[in-house]
Amino acid sequence: MNGGSSMLTRRHWLRRGAGLAASLGIAGIAGMARAQAGRPFTMSYGWVPWAAGNSPVTQYMIGKRLIEKHAAEFGYDLTVDYRAYPAAAPQVEALAAGQLDMAMWGNTPTIRAIVAQHPFSLVSVAEGRLRFLLCTRKDSPIRNVQDLKGKTVGTLMGADPYNAFTQILRYELGNPDPAAHGIRMVHISTLPEAAQVPAGTDATLAVYPAFLRAQATGTVAIMNSYGYTEAHYDGPEGKGAGILLPSVKNSPFYPDGYYLHRSFRIVHNSLLEKHPNLVLAFLMAQQEAVGVLSESEPAAVSQLVKSYWGLSPADGAKVVRDEVVFRRGWAWSTEGDALSLLATSKMIAGAKIIAEPLSWAQVKSVFVRTAPLVKQAYDRLGAKPVLAEFQSAKVGDLRGLPSWELGRWKDRV
Repeated sequence: MNGGSSMLTRRHWLRRGAGLAASLGIAGIAGMARAQAGRPFTMSYGWVPWAAGNSPVTQYMIGKRLIEKHAAEFGYDLTVDYRAYPAAAPQVEALAAGQLDMAMWGNTPTIRAIVAQHPFSLVSVAEGRLRFLLCTRKDSPIRNVQDLKGKTVGTLMGADPYNAFTQILRYELGNPDPAAHGIRMVHISTLPEAAQVPAGTDATLAVYPAFLRAQATGTVAIMNSYGYTEAHYDGPEGKGAGILLPSVKNSPFYPDGYYLHRSFRIVHNSLLEKHPNLVLAFLMAQQEAVGVLSESEPAAVSQLVKSYWGLSPADGAKVVRDEVVFRRGWAWSTEGDALSLLATSKMIAGAKIIAEPLSWAQVKSVFVRTAPLVKQAYDRLGAKPVLAEFQSAKVGDLRGLPSWELGRWKDRV
């Protein structure tokens, strides 16, 4: 075992969108659709094709014109302007400037946007459980976390890879601050570059798709953010891959691992207010894509984005099997997903990236405007899964009640 998990039972309730038409016909929505019949509209949409599960889902939506299809049900002649970004930061800037309607952000950019009071709301989960790996070169004497003391480590600073690294340090070495261990941090601006372990670094924190591609150039991995060792590990727990490090069980995010990674689909509030049915169309399109791809062979799913990931079917399947939306078979946001924002805000406040952690009220505020639309999409698609599945403890990821049950979420500090 290497920290991955086999795909959950295939969902037949969303097979290639069957039953969508039967869920239509609400009188008020139909009336609005007639009023907007044939209305041309262009919606800009940001995504990160070099990341994880958002990539094949978005590519499938592009290929099948799913957002356009569902927008037509509400009377729109929609053109989607898909914009590929290397990371979330430039998307945050574009959305804040009113130049982007929808986007895909990880935990940290979302938190910083909440602090900055940018006008956005969270729509759904874009991806989650991305595997972060502690990497080095194949001839490196660094074989475990203890060996990092006094070394130089590179990663995407102020983002999920850095946060995952600090939590590995917290539970393996007792302190999340790299400086406390004499570790010098270096910013690496792109995910593929980090996986190459560039000159001037002894190790890096990389994401799984980029690492798998970089293996051919001599990159090796020591451990991953799920708490399992990788092939280059040699330390107190043994040697080689697949060993569960005991320290991960001290993390509040276990079984997700040392770090609760989630990325979200974001919408500018102006689009949400003026064209709510386009957000509803997006939700239905995303869920249709997730439903189909969850039932598909992981290797085939990965090849939808071969031009970005650059992986063989066998390696690409490893990334797909990790993905939380494919493991679940749905992309609705839950209380557990929201918790990733609260917990990460505490981490980055401690690192002085933001002045103070978010309050639970601040976290919940970015779900309020979209919650009724998410419930509409859920109902139109057959109200699947049942609420009990959202709250099941017999799964490998943190869940909880969905966003439309926001009023029943637990109080947190």
